[in-house]
Amino acid sequence: MEKKLLMGNEAIALGALRAGVSVITGYPGTPSSEILETAAKHNSKGAYVEWSVNEKAAMEVAAGASYAGARTMVTMKQVGLNVASDPLMSLNYVGIKGGMVIVCADDPGPISSQTEQDTRHYGEFSKIAVFDPSSPEEAYLMIADAFEFSEKYGRPVVFRPTTRVCHGVAAIEILPDLSVKPPDGFFKDGGKWVIFPKLAYENHLIIERQSEEMSLDLSNYNRNVVTGFGKKGIVSGGVSYAYTLEALRLSAEKNGAIPPHKLFKVSSYPFPEKLALSFLENLDEVLVIEELDPVIENALLRICGKYGIKVKICGKSDKSIPRAGENTVEIASRSIAAFLNIKTNENATRGESPPILPTRAPVLCAGCPHNASFTAVKEAVRRYAQNRKVVYSGDIGCYTLGNTLDMVDTCLCMGAGITVAQGINRVEPDTLNFAFIGDSTFFHTGIPGIINAVYSGSNIIVVILDNSTTAMTGGQPHPGTGKNASGGEAKKIDIFEVLSAIGVTDIVRVNPYDKASADEAVSRMIEKKGVRVILFEAPCIKMKG
Repeated sequence: MEKKLLMGNEAIALGALRAGVSVITGYPGTPSSEILETAAKHNSKGAYVEWSVNEKAAMEVAAGASYAGARTMVTMKQVGLNVASDPLMSLNYVGIKGGMVIVCADDPGPISSQTEQDTRHYGEFSKIAVFDPSSPEEAYLMIADAFEFSEKYGRPVVFRPTTRVCHGVAAIEILPDLSVKPPDGFFKDGGKWVIFPKLAYENHLIIERQSEEMSLDLSNYNRNVVTGFGKKGIVSGGVSYAYTLEALRLSAEKNGAIPPHKLFKVSSYPFPEKLALSFLENLDEVLVIEELDPVIENALLRICGKYGIKVKICGKSDKSIPRAGENTVEIASRSIAAFLNIKTNENATRGESPPILPTRAPVLCAGCPHNASFTAVKEAVRRYAQNRKVVYSGDIGCYTLGNTLDMVDTCLCMGAGITVAQGINRVEPDTLNFAFIGDSTFFHTGIPGIINAVYSGSNIIVVILDNSTTAMTGGQPHPGTGKNASGGEAKKIDIFEVLSAIGVTDIVRVNPYDKASADEAVSRMIEKKGVRVILFEAPCIKMKG
């Protein structure tokens, strides 16, 4: 068999194509972006691949395709699932036909996100199964398991890689494509796909019963594994399991024999209760190593309470494992050494400590047009609004880094800059409120906010920074670029025309590098009232490189 050196995201994409996925949708967001890009690049079987306008749209397009019998995959990052949570919650009640896998990449750290939220909670909340790969190699194989599991139960499945799995690299054996039946089309099926209250109630009962069946099924899943023996046990899942194995290996190399212990690898939700009971048998104490929240830890505590098992559970609750941030091999090593009472061999570990690297604050790229846009606004405000209080509401994208120029005072979530500015202005009507938003974010969730501002008669200046790409996540296309996910031509949506259509009457489009025109545009908008928009248009520097 051929082996390829693949990033985890590439492995997930190739694994999904091997599993016969027909429709792939998503919205870019680190650490997930390369999954859909790889699928588009290696799409030899003609699967439909789409960068959707946002995660909610992506989820719903994939759901429709699944209703028609296709295997579908949706890609996003953890905060994107917040946007898609409305269809997600209802979708499990309605069910699916073709296997549907929602790939939601979590970002412990966080390295490039607003939150450290743990997607496994969405699995519990929505009663949807979650698959949690521990490596790129496992992700390549596990994605096929997720599709099969989804079709077996007629429910969507969440696939939860974390940053180090997404961006880790491994040599992966490329396996033959699986035999998958083609989509058989949509059948009306007596209202099965219409979520009336009575149907929701009946399906809720089915979901509860299936959750118990899934737990039993996953106790026999070959990626949930119990090994070893002893009075102490270690439990881990996801990339933390890889850290745990490495910590145990290094400890054995440095210190000789390790005290006996059981090891439990948890790769899925619903929690494999039957397997957990066999693991807990005859144990006195358990250490749980996981990212981000104590999901496995709490599941074990519930089982101990349910069955009256007297086992001490250690982990995040007693601070054996940090409650925030990424785990590392070093964290796992320290925790395991303390838990198993391993006396460190000082001679084996003595050595020079690595130097402390200097911290570099994030900045906009040299030549980024956003620098010119922020400067134009800043200088115009200094000249024409000296005696006024000014608040700059920012948004999610490269331009969040306007904070380094003192030009971003708030940043909440995608599209919120426009609506936050409205809220501040309602409390302080005399404040000059600017709301910055990028072109991709405008299409993602910015349009409803502007409609709200026009409808409610708000008094704000919206600054749209149009650099003709989704720059922060790697330059993906969006509705304003005229390109699709595969690089082909697409209908180009003009932002100016959209603004005009939703009732914005004061709009000026200007190149931020034209300093005189930019200054005149900002100063003119400062003097006006109501909803007015400055549309700064200049391409991302990376597109010109």
